[in-house]
Amino acid sequence: MQEIFVQISIIILIVLAVSFIMRILRQPLIIGYIISGILIGPIFLDILPEGNTLKIFSEMGISFLLFIVGLHLSPKVIKEVGKIALITGIGQVLFTVSIGYFIARLLGFTSIASWYLAIAISFSSTIIIMKLLSDKDALEKLYGKISIGFLLVQDFIAITILLIISSSSAGENIFNTAVFTFLKGLLIFVILVPFTYYVLPKLSMFFAKSQELLFIFAISWGLGFAALFNYLGFSLEVGALIAGIVLSLTPYSFEISSKLRPLRDFFIISFFILLGAQMVFQEVITMMWPAIIFSLFILFGNPLIVMTLMGIFKYTKYTGFMCGLTVAQISEFSLIIIALGARLGHIDSNIISLITVVGLTTIAGSTYMIMFSDKIYPKISRFLGIFERENIKEKKIKTENYPYVLIGENRIGFSIMNAFNKLNKKFLVIDYNPDVAKRLSSENIACLYGDVSNIDFLEEIRLDKSKLIVSTIPDRETNLLLLDVIRRKNSSVIIILAARQISDAFEFYEAGADYVILPHFLGGEYVARIIEGAKESKPLYKKVRQKHMKELNKRLMRGHEHPHIEKDHSFKFKKKYRGL
Repeated sequence: MQEIFVQISIIILIVLAVSFIMRILRQPLIIGYIISGILIGPIFLDILPEGNTLKIFSEMGISFLLFIVGLHLSPKVIKEVGKIALITGIGQVLFTVSIGYFIARLLGFTSIASWYLAIAISFSSTIIIMKLLSDKDALEKLYGKISIGFLLVQDFIAITILLIISSSSAGENIFNTAVFTFLKGLLIFVILVPFTYYVLPKLSMFFAKSQELLFIFAISWGLGFAALFNYLGFSLEVGALIAGIVLSLTPYSFEISSKLRPLRDFFIISFFILLGAQMVFQEVITMMWPAIIFSLFILFGNPLIVMTLMGIFKYTKYTGFMCGLTVAQISEFSLIIIALGARLGHIDSNIISLITVVGLTTIAGSTYMIMFSDKIYPKISRFLGIFERENIKEKKIKTENYPYVLIGENRIGFSIMNAFNKLNKKFLVIDYNPDVAKRLSSENIACLYGDVSNIDFLEEIRLDKSKLIVSTIPDRETNLLLLDVIRRKNSSVIIILAARQISDAFEFYEAGADYVILPHFLGGEYVARIIEGAKESKPLYKKVRQKHMKELNKRLMRGHEHPHIEKDHSFKFKKKYRGL
């Protein structure tokens, strides 16, 4: 027992060291976990704990991961992804599976192994992409919304495939079991629906009265479902997923998710470590060429498939390119499906080594591709015209010159727009959120829908006679691009930008900005002025409070909430304070 404790402690220290390096390289930590597994495995240190300790931790990690994925995969979500996301998600998976199967057969893999490989390379990581898009402030942009939409569609497809695979056993044709799986799934669905709508709400409400009880209930629910589904002939993975999806219909899903995330993060490390540790040097060498071929197909073939589909639906080459980059890696589902297939005896262990190498390569490569997409696109945009159709869905720009231009209406921009109105100046608002653009147009405010991080869009806007341009977008790369393009068009215009950090502000000033907004510092200055004016006068603070609440109500009605606040939570306050 003591020896296992020491081994696990050493493993955690190795994971910490490798993860630190991944952080410096700005790579997802999943790569660090797999590399740590390779280091502790038979190829290098060979300090893997004896027995099933790491395997049990691994299964717990998968269960918690899929349980939390299920919590965020409410059936309601599928209604929100939109037609283009639904068609692109299904289309990309179908094309990738078809081409992937053909490539695998050409490389000499068996039919069943080829199907597994084709399916594994067809899914992309929703978790990694959401993190990368969030870092780029792109979740609300058109390509961000479409990308997350079709990645969610992929997740639903992956769940279905997990259901089918988990019902099979070695020697069976897994596709012949699809009908039987459907019937078993239908029976479970019939039982779960009334329970979910009539029993679960009262049950979860009772446990939610105590944070400790809710925590224990969530763990019991997730692991209990996993064990039950395993008993019924499905896999632990499917049970955990279904448990999460069922619980996602309760009001407490986000709270449960946040409470279980640390458990997931700890135990899932074991799964990725085990994947790396199971890699055999000889298998890696043998599978090197297939790994290179599949990696190249995922890094470049998958984006081309998405760009083609986006072009067919008349989206711009920029939107197609940005969406395409989000499918240039494999998913956690890919690794789980391959591990499940090996456990059931459908495929050999060398397929695990192959997909693990492909995962390391594509996740690392696509991370840098997405991080530097704004620099890559201008260099290759002239070659992407083939993916853009005439009469594109994103309307080409036909604008007149406006003396004042506001880029980004939300939050800070709302106050600036009010200032433009008070000055009685003619102004144009540019926003990448289609809902904002639609609302402003309905209010007879001149608004242009578009993404200013797209150099093609910027070059088309008429800004040569503008006198004042204000950007509330804090993204460094976008603002530097804005300064470069606008200064070339109009050297005398006043440019005001927003920044997150002091270092960014200095860089913007050096690049030609006239003023840089640092929102947190401005907030402090505003509060300081209130204190200087009101001092210790309770009546004055009451007047300031009433004025502030009216202003907050206006903003809340326009959707000006903090980006990390959940929509359901915000909606409750909209109802409560609508009359202010």
